[in-house]
Amino acid sequence: MSEGIGISTSAVDSHRVGALLESSIRDIDIPPRPAILERIVTEMHRDEPDFMHLSIIISADVSLAAGLIKTANSPYFGIRRKVRSIKEALMVLGLRAASHAIAGLVLRQIFPPTPTMERFWDSSARIARLSGWLAQHNPGGVWVQPEDAYTFGLFRDCGIPVLLKRIHHYPEILDDANRDAILAFTAVEEAALPTNHAIVGCLLAQSWWLPEELCLAIRHHHNGTALEENGSEIPVISQGLIAHAQLAEYLVQHHTGRSLTREWDKLGDACLRLLNLTEENLERLREESAEVATAED
Repeated sequence: MSEGIGISTSAVDSHRVGALLESSIRDIDIPPRPAILERIVTEMHRDEPDFMHLSIIISADVSLAAGLIKTANSPYFGIRRKVRSIKEALMVLGLRAASHAIAGLVLRQIFPPTPTMERFWDSSARIARLSGWLAQHNPGGVWVQPEDAYTFGLFRDCGIPVLLKRIHHYPEILDDANRDAILAFTAVEEAALPTNHAIVGCLLAQSWWLPEELCLAIRHHHNGTALEENGSEIPVISQGLIAHAQLAEYLVQHHTGRSLTREWDKLGDACLRLLNLTEENLERLREESAEVATAED
């Protein structure tokens, strides 16, 4: 296995790594920010946002409109009454949560449907739902908003479909990274590529105007040192997002036998500490999360 970039700590090597990454990212072709997100963010910054105008824009895309209403009615957002229109969905979710939900729906639309991608989106949706559920059932430790946990679950691995689309041998690299019990997932990628899916995903999230805490969590979600108690390079909220999603992935794997990786072995202890969970608490969550983890869309 060749030497992975991003491992050296010298200033010279760091500069070389940065140059290589910049070059590789230019070639990756990050999907541009969707126009509808631009319109929503523009409207959000008005003194008095026009919900009717936004409703008209969103309703023009039937699948997007249906997806937003379905999302608003999801129990993971804690809305007690069913919504029946886009305007209602915007009002009960709020523009911030609605814009994140729309970003997740648009993300899925921009990649061609294939069996591999359908499995990927199914896994991401399960992890997102369970992340939101865990945040609602806040067992302790770092607290995050359920809608942010949900959004992070959707976007955490968004760099993977980008790389699958652009790099023909990426499935083999992905398989190696999923199986490796020692190296960080991203280190395995970097041994074969001048980048990794966490960097690509972070750049996509930044260009799509997701909050900085979510972008940093995407960038570092395979970085064990970023989850350390002292001297972390990311905000506590970003640590909490990573911990919730990693626990959600572990529970999905436990209940479904799908999306198997070795990441819980590497990051599980840090996640349990951040969430203030004992093995007894974890066993309880295994039992209570079964219905959420196995639910079908």
